[in-house]
Amino acid sequence: MRNHIHLIWQPILEYTPDKIQHSLMSFTAHKFKKDLQQNHPEVLSKFKVNAPDRAYQFWERNALGIDLFNEEVFIQKLEYIHGNPLKAGLCTMPDAYYYSSAKFYECGLDDFEMLTHYKGSNG
Repeated sequence: MRNHIHLIWQPILEYTPDKIQHSLMSFTAHKFKKDLQQNHPEVLSKFKVNAPDRAYQFWERNALGIDLFNEEVFIQKLEYIHGNPLKAGLCTMPDAYYYSSAKFYECGLDDFEMLTHYKGSNG
């Protein structure tokens, strides 16, 4: 969990999963680079690549995307995501890991002010 993230999102309007993933990865890569330049310039060199389209690489080129085509698959992936920090030894309860939506699903608390229950706003 220290080297990857899991996200579940739902495209809206004209946004496709590919567009969303590209935008997220591009936006965050620029933020990572800026932060490292300002606060940890010695670390930035670890992300240097010899590529024609970029100087630094923060994300895997072919990030894994899985279509959650029904509720059963969705629940399986959500439970996997909530259990991942436990498996990594980062916490002892899913809702104790700050960067997880488990607290939102267990207690209704949205520390990020952007989560939506998969069954709708009322859960």
